[in-house]
Amino acid sequence: MMDSLVHFLSQTGFALFPQHPGSLLMIGVGLLLIGLAITKSYEPLLLVPIGFGMIMGNIPEAGASAFDEHGVIHYLYFGVKHEIFPALIFLGLGAMTDFSAMLSQPRLILLGAAAQAGIFFTYWGALALNFTPQQAGAIGIIGGADGPTTIFITAQLAPELLPAVAVAAYGYMALVPIIQPPIVRLLTTREERLIRMKEPREVSRAKKILFPLVGFIVCTLIAPKATVLLGMLFFGNLLKESGVTDRLANTARNAFIDSITILLGICVGAGATAERFLRTESLQIFALGLLAFCIATATGVVFAKIMNRFSKDPINPIIGAAGVSAVPMAARVALTTAQKEDPTNFLIMHAMAPNVAGVIGSAVAAGVLLAMLG
Repeated sequence: MMDSLVHFLSQTGFALFPQHPGSLLMIGVGLLLIGLAITKSYEPLLLVPIGFGMIMGNIPEAGASAFDEHGVIHYLYFGVKHEIFPALIFLGLGAMTDFSAMLSQPRLILLGAAAQAGIFFTYWGALALNFTPQQAGAIGIIGGADGPTTIFITAQLAPELLPAVAVAAYGYMALVPIIQPPIVRLLTTREERLIRMKEPREVSRAKKILFPLVGFIVCTLIAPKATVLLGMLFFGNLLKESGVTDRLANTARNAFIDSITILLGICVGAGATAERFLRTESLQIFALGLLAFCIATATGVVFAKIMNRFSKDPINPIIGAAGVSAVPMAARVALTTAQKEDPTNFLIMHAMAPNVAGVIGSAVAAGVLLAMLG
């Protein structure tokens, strides 16, 4: 009896932690993510599942890691590893997204495109740090600030980096309210931040229905490798705008996307085990990811300032920062940043235009990288 008790005690997590000090650190990171989600409301729908999954995946000998064969999480991780969850997230995202702000102001699409520069600048930076071209492509896509797209491309180009890249992508998405405002203030004057933009014009129902069809065909002809992501995005939007599939659209943008978000978050967190995460390359990925995000924000703002030199109808350059595809957080940050200067300046609808354009832009950029590097 005593031998059995001693054996049991030797197999508890408390006894095994001295052999796995990194696991204790990762559990602390998981608790930090949950704390930020709850106390600061930093993307709680993402950080709470990821943080809890990180705790699960780092309990010694628990079998809850994504890499413990025959465990439940291992099988659920199939949806991450084989790009199933990202595609399904895009279906729900399409059903949630209103593209009318973008369609009413087509010129703002350029801001969403400009913000993708962070992807390609960081690609070159990763190459300079001796990552392979495929790994550099996976790291660069963090600059698109789109978690599902990041997972989609990393699973194909550099699956060995998936835990670190996925956590970096979702972590920086959650930190948009901290990262973006200082960059915006640095690159703009108070006079520019006070610019008021004209109300967007009304978009007809016919245009809203035609957009997902035409947009899908045009975008996938440019980047065929992104057909799955773009197809799900535009299909979900067609469900929303058609007016005859409300039940499907409601399911996609509510219960369906919530369920997939739970599974994706838990699996991403459970994949961030100490053995795979606490490496020099992981720190490099986090540094490059932050660089990508900062460059994407800066190029969106700067491009808006350049557009103002050629336009009689000025753009508030703050909305250029919303060109990263962290929807709708980046648009909300643009609103709050503008309202710190003028509480009556409501930029949210204007900011949503480059924000949703950035979603499409990051998916197209992913298709380009896959075509070049796959």
